[in-house]
Amino acid sequence: MSDDHGKRMTDKMMSSERDQSSPDSEPRDAATIMLIDRAGPQPKVLLGRRHAGHKFMPGKFVFPGGRIEAQDRNMQAATELHPDTQAKLLERVAEPSAELARGFALAAVREMAEETGLLLGIKNADAPKTPADDWSVFAEAKVFPDLAQMHFIARAITPPKRPKRFDTRFFTADATLIAHKIEGVVGENTELVELVWIPIEDAKQLDIPTITGVILEELAARVAAGMAHSLPVPFYFMQDQKFFRELL
Repeated sequence: MSDDHGKRMTDKMMSSERDQSSPDSEPRDAATIMLIDRAGPQPKVLLGRRHAGHKFMPGKFVFPGGRIEAQDRNMQAATELHPDTQAKLLERVAEPSAELARGFALAAVREMAEETGLLLGIKNADAPKTPADDWSVFAEAKVFPDLAQMHFIARAITPPKRPKRFDTRFFTADATLIAHKIEGVVGENTELVELVWIPIEDAKQLDIPTITGVILEELAARVAAGMAHSLPVPFYFMQDQKFFRELL
């Protein structure tokens, strides 16, 4: 990807108005996943619209995701992360470990299940061993997460003095990874009230947070580049009121 692309992305981040009047706080580790359907002529991505009653990003279209939970790293999986993906996940972290890296990816899988009812992985005759109740639906459906199929696309830290701060790892996986669907998870009174499969270019026209639009651009660039695990991963963060984009 060219330097022009990187500058265009950081300029886009800088052009967005944001309230930075809250007390400063440490960002919490989080993970999200962009499911992509490449079966048709145009790749389509899955987004969900948040409930209008939420205090955090009400009514916005977002990727399913959330905070890392302590037990995520202990979930049994069918495969492990590609070595290049693991290495990039462990750059610029305080205490790197294989368990930490798999915890990021597994959190994204768990959050996808909780918010959309879509279980990503491989069906088996036996049930996986689950570390917490949050993972019980995978045991019931006999679905093992397939970490080797997850691609690390980007990382972004919420700017200082925002009401909520996250250090988010953005993953993508192919829609063929959907192994099971739980009905009734998305509805008018749930966290996500609607799910849409939409071409990446069209998704940019939805009511989305600035960072979501930037990550959609990074996803499109990654698809065009061939999706290799060895491709560089952009890392966005703000320092001295200026956004930076470094490559991991």
